[in-house]
Amino acid sequence: MSALRVYVEGIGLWSPQLADFATLRALLAGTTPPAPPPRPAAAVLPPNERRRAPESVLLAVEVAGQAVAMSGRDAASLACVFASAHGDQAITDYMCATLAQAPAELSPTRFHNSVHNAAVGYWTIATGCHAPSTAICARRASFGAGLLEAAGQVLAEQRPVLLACSDIAGSGPLGEVSDCRQPFGCALVLAPQAGAATLARLDFDLQPGADAIDTPLPEPLAGWRGGNPSAAALPLLALLAGRGGRCRLAAAATLGLVIDMERVA
Repeated sequence: MSALRVYVEGIGLWSPQLADFATLRALLAGTTPPAPPPRPAAAVLPPNERRRAPESVLLAVEVAGQAVAMSGRDAASLACVFASAHGDQAITDYMCATLAQAPAELSPTRFHNSVHNAAVGYWTIATGCHAPSTAICARRASFGAGLLEAAGQVLAEQRPVLLACSDIAGSGPLGEVSDCRQPFGCALVLAPQAGAATLARLDFDLQPGADAIDTPLPEPLAGWRGGNPSAAALPLLALLAGRGGRCRLAAAATLGLVIDMERVA
């Protein structure tokens, strides 16, 4: 099949080591960037919502806001795809423990925030967005699946699309199963044509056999990918922070994406 082609206009990133995409570039250039604040700022949210929102929402909204700000797009008009392998593991762990020990004490508010599309709900309400929104989960292939979904919407609808992918650290027995050890989130604004805000061009090819995909990462990123499923985005982010090249990402259990990236700006 012919390659799918989209253009990157904005990039967002947050982890305990990196506050944004600029700090990733600095790190790969050999500079030690300052540590980010202990929690994502998520400045897009109104103050009251920001205080009440769980960590999973703050992380997703922070990286989405960074990417949209870099692109110069109006968040209210952007279709969006939010992906996560595990959703809010802290709340899920709380609910499982509460249901096992004292079911009548389950918090309706925390249950409300446990649903997989909570982050995209907060985002669309805060930004006044009435464009289509999608929430995706594909375990450790969630970033690749979200990227494929977002690129498909870009090309089918000929409109820009925001992709955000994030996971927080696990806790309790659930954390032992998920082995998700630290938060990580990233976001891209993708467009169907090159324009003044274009940063890079991405060409996708679909290939079977995702289980064999293991794109090497430059130091000091090499050990980060195993600590969070959303960090599967790191090979692509590293290319975007450099001069380009090729990487392979899982998009499903038996489907991979081969991505050729070329810098435009």
